[in-house]
Amino acid sequence: MLRTHTCGELRLIDVNKEVTLAGWVQRVRNKGGLIWLDLRDRYGVTQLIFEEGSTDKVLLDKAASLGREFVVRTTGKVIERTSKNDKLPTGDIEVKASSLEVLNAAKVPPFIIEDETDGGDELRMKYRYLDLRRNVVREKLQLRHRMMQETRKYMDAQSFIEVETPVLIKSTPEGARDFVVPSRVNPGEFYALPQSPQTFKQLLMVSGFDRYFQIVKCFRDEDLRADRQPEFTQIDCEMSFVDQEDILNTFEGLVRHLFTNVKGVELGGIERMTFADAMKYYGNDKPDLRFEMKFVELNELAQGKGFAIFDQAELVVGICASGAGEYTRKQIDALTEWVKRPQIGAKGLVYVKCNEDGTFKSSVDKFYTQEDLKAWAERANAKAGDLILVLSGDAKTTRKQMSELRLKMGEELGLRDRNVFKPLWVVDFPLLEWDEETQRYHAMHHPFTSPKKEDIPLLENDPGAVRANAYDLVINGVEIGGGSIRIHDRPTQQLMFKHLGFSDEEAQKQFGFLMEAFEYGAPPHGGIAFGFDRFCAIFGGSDSIRDYIAFPKNNSGRDVMIDSPSTIAEEQLKELSIALALRKE
Repeated sequence: MLRTHTCGELRLIDVNKEVTLAGWVQRVRNKGGLIWLDLRDRYGVTQLIFEEGSTDKVLLDKAASLGREFVVRTTGKVIERTSKNDKLPTGDIEVKASSLEVLNAAKVPPFIIEDETDGGDELRMKYRYLDLRRNVVREKLQLRHRMMQETRKYMDAQSFIEVETPVLIKSTPEGARDFVVPSRVNPGEFYALPQSPQTFKQLLMVSGFDRYFQIVKCFRDEDLRADRQPEFTQIDCEMSFVDQEDILNTFEGLVRHLFTNVKGVELGGIERMTFADAMKYYGNDKPDLRFEMKFVELNELAQGKGFAIFDQAELVVGICASGAGEYTRKQIDALTEWVKRPQIGAKGLVYVKCNEDGTFKSSVDKFYTQEDLKAWAERANAKAGDLILVLSGDAKTTRKQMSELRLKMGEELGLRDRNVFKPLWVVDFPLLEWDEETQRYHAMHHPFTSPKKEDIPLLENDPGAVRANAYDLVINGVEIGGGSIRIHDRPTQQLMFKHLGFSDEEAQKQFGFLMEAFEYGAPPHGGIAFGFDRFCAIFGGSDSIRDYIAFPKNNSGRDVMIDSPSTIAEEQLKELSIALALRKE
């Protein structure tokens, strides 16, 4: 070994020990005849001291010549620091160096490698190997590592078997776009990279592996954002001979285990809510329950009073922002402009201030009496000092707009505390959702999700009303995982494909292998997949998953460090029997 200790482990108990350290030069402070050098490795920072009189001049000059990020090895004696640093675990000691060896010199880094850096996102992504030296980034990957180990520990204790599934698979028409891989030995044919191991984990259930899991890479060619990457990681799980309750209880156990053993947080009860209630009271299927602010419907109270905008609306809905009654007109105007942005799309915003003297001030005073507004306040459980905000229009669109406004108000009022965790199971999702563009139904989750038995007759005359045996885990307004009880017999799977618009031939071509497997004794089964990167970001208190991935892509799906994706040589294209005919935009 080139070192006897790491840069993070020496303490007062080690004083007078002769030690050898190796690492990167964090900084050099040269006071002429006295030089301090901070030496850093993955484990921490140790201060070295070189002092004129007790240090050889050649050694002193060598220390003075070092630059940031030089890789060095030093030997010396541990001494107690006269001026201690209580911000460092090693701050009570320093090493009086007697030798110094430069293992590798370094160019001046393109940004400062400190927790507070001067490097922008693109620059740090280009030099990601330098960005990974920063404590704040490394700690995120250490958190990821810990969550992986604790996941495996819990799953093993619950008798799950970790099984790897293929990365080169068959392209399927459902879900996001596939990444495709040409086959050289099968010209004109392509593999796809898996969006999830869905069919394989179901086949493992047919195989008798009644408890499977995998921490697995998945790939989706879709538009990117803070919580999306083209390649991401799932905790993928499947169980046989279970119902929905068994799965929720098992994986509620995993969630509790991770919070206890990684975060040191003991969760209270995990609430459950139907999809219908989530949409009615929060306007989306992943409500943030860290704060209340439920939707209240005001149609019968607000319509028929001569205010045309409300009278013509399918839905009039409000929220009560507690304590926001002191908002100024300028603040309310800013909210109005915010909801009018194209991303939200509302035409306007109505407000009602609940004054301390029991009166009400509203932007629609001329249409509504004080008694009318009092009725609104009572419906919204608003008290003196509160602010009621109201939107109206098409029901689906208005709920979505109000959901965004609710989240904004939660942020403005400091109600979205990253150190508070409110997990929630959302259950009873619709089996199908209508797509206006294709004018047909699509599976809300995927085509292998089982409908509730009592709803199967509705498939013929009211497919949109059919509920699925499906569930999502939501934490603080972020979807962390989702799953379902699966279809496990051929007739029901064929019925599902029919209602998704597959011909018998298409279903056989794409999924014949699975339907055939169902004829060889498939057990009832179901499962769930957790977005592991999102789970890590929630634990780390971040909006973006990027820093929890060692080498992520940017928002254009590019790895700017290795310059990928990139063109390939003409010779490679010939081997793959591919000719490029790029379309001009």
